[in-house]
Amino acid sequence: MDTLKVWTFFYGSFINLDVLRILGVVPEKHEAALLKGFDIKIQPLANLIRSEKDCVYGIIALVSHDELRKLYDYAKNELRTIYVPVPVVVETFTPRGTGASRAALCYVAPAMKPRTPNSDYIERIVAPAKEYGFPDWYVERLETFSP
Repeated sequence: MDTLKVWTFFYGSFINLDVLRILGVVPEKHEAALLKGFDIKIQPLANLIRSEKDCVYGIIALVSHDELRKLYDYAKNELRTIYVPVPVVVETFTPRGTGASRAALCYVAPAMKPRTPNSDYIERIVAPAKEYGFPDWYVERLETFSP
């Protein structure tokens, strides 16, 4: 069993702790975070694209490499999407503003065939985004992906 834990930035349905729990992942710690220099796309799954003018809200979670393997094997085998790790620097976030910078892994799909997302999938992202206190404009942006 791999006990080494790494900070990982999640931005799609994995910001929902219930989704992580269903997949057998319970982060040791987690907090809201902001990633600059990327934009989010949901078509049909969440993905990031580089963008100098945009940012993405999500969470950073302290998880093991075994847990990450479990999550992204699920994405590959069940969701038919391959995500690869990319090193990033995020800022912790509270509704009052940003905090400390932290290095993290972030998983991005290098290729995703565009399709319409499922409205249940969008809700699994929007509900926790509201709970974490992400800005209204960002929650509204997430909602625009709903069919």
